[in-house]
Amino acid sequence: MTDSACKNRPLDLVFIIDSSRSVRPEEFEKVKIFLSKMIDTLDVGERTTRVAVMNYASTVKVEFPLRTYFDKASMKEAVSRIQPLSAGTMTGLAIQAAVDEVFTEEMGTRPANFNIPKVVIVVTDGRPQDQVEDVAANARTAGIEIYAVGVGRADMQSLRIMASEPLDEHVFYVETYGVIEKLTSKFRETFCAANTCALGTHDCQQVCVSNGGSYLCDCYQGYTLNPDKRTCSAVDVCAPGRHECDQICVSNNGSYVCECFEGYTLNPDKKTCSAMDVCAPGRHDCAQVCRRNDGTYSCDCFEGFTLNPDKKTCSAVDMCAPGRHDCEQVCVRDDLFYTCDCHQGYVLNPDKKTCSRATTSSLVTNEEACKCEAIAALQDSVTSRLEALSTKHILFLLCSALYCLHSLH
Repeated sequence: MTDSACKNRPLDLVFIIDSSRSVRPEEFEKVKIFLSKMIDTLDVGERTTRVAVMNYASTVKVEFPLRTYFDKASMKEAVSRIQPLSAGTMTGLAIQAAVDEVFTEEMGTRPANFNIPKVVIVVTDGRPQDQVEDVAANARTAGIEIYAVGVGRADMQSLRIMASEPLDEHVFYVETYGVIEKLTSKFRETFCAANTCALGTHDCQQVCVSNGGSYLCDCYQGYTLNPDKRTCSAVDVCAPGRHECDQICVSNNGSYVCECFEGYTLNPDKKTCSAMDVCAPGRHDCAQVCRRNDGTYSCDCFEGFTLNPDKKTCSAVDMCAPGRHDCEQVCVRDDLFYTCDCHQGYVLNPDKKTCSRATTSSLVTNEEACKCEAIAALQDSVTSRLEALSTKHILFLLCSALYCLHSLH
């Protein structure tokens, strides 16, 4: 087929390149040229083939994931800046990192219902220094197709262990990095697909899925296929049963985000909600008392205060205002409280509220009673003295008279 007629099928393609110390700097440059030429043969784009590059030795580095570049020039520029890591050959670690860190929707891998093949091309010149067999088997089980490219001293048994079946279509070998470019045409033939989806002669509005010699149409996430089986319509992702939000679902460009009612906060799972303490310090504007009420709150006041019309602040009440106390006669304010008293001529009853008219005896105070007793005692003393003086005076007069009579005789 001619270049114009043959387009590769859409892929999520990840290159894993060995840059251990056994790969000399000039050989690593050859690998980068190979990557650039491979990119040239691909139908690169957001809706066609997405490309990621990983660099490994004893450690693994994702040079760029599937979501970063969707044009060849940017990809090739990024490839030209890759530097070797120069230590070890941890091939198993690199494949596992591809599974865990690159083949995820967050990093640009398309959803499974798109039926986009996930492909890995491993390029190495040595024997893995870790257990690659189980890791590769798990990756293949997860739907990842693995191609193994060996150069020079590469261990062929290791290449066959990691590659997908059939092995004669997934294991490649070249003598030196100087001739690795010749594999470009082989991969082009492998990835070239003479089907309706790849050639662009289908009438699917969004996604074309190859089906033997025919095709089926599908839609992106957040869309549904119309009855004509070709076009797509945006679905109401917030319709009942379509989302996982606990309280509020908000449509967001074919997807959705969850929110919560007032008085609730979104949990770390970004789906469920928890009632927050609306009366916690700093969350309300009540001057004195905050009362929770099913996710909201209302304000109240301490005893002796009343809520102002703004429903937030409080004012001290007049405890002795009519109707606010139970004193029968006199109410006496005492800060935020009150005591009862009586008018003159009345005394407070034991209930400390009502009053009774005072008796006459009760009008004399203790002090006055003491004065009266003192006066009475004084009067008794004076009377006694007067009586004593009178008796002496009478005797004196009698004696005087008797003396005179005696003298006369």
